[in-house]
Amino acid sequence: MKRCRHCGAGKVTRPRGLCWACYYMPGVREMYPSTSVHAYRGFDDFYGRITLPPFPTAALPGTPEKIAILTQRASLGQELFHPDDALVDRRLVPKFAG
Repeated sequence: MKRCRHCGAGKVTRPRGLCWACYYMPGVREMYPSTSVHAYRGFDDFYGRITLPPFPTAALPGTPEKIAILTQRASLGQELFHPDDALVDRRLVPKFAG
């Protein structure tokens, strides 16, 4: 039988490897990260002021280079798109005939 990660006495019945009492005790749950394989592990929500990236990119939308730049900007808490970023030339994109 697995024991609680916090108190070591109770039987594990709740997520994060905690017993019922420790799981619902204020502040204890936040001390232990989720052990679930389905837990979200991406970027934290960002609610601060968003700054403009220091420079535009010449990478075209959808390319691996552009995706890498967007990922870097998101991790730095910057605006994802710079006003002068490269755009797809609409004359080169075939029209959808559907």
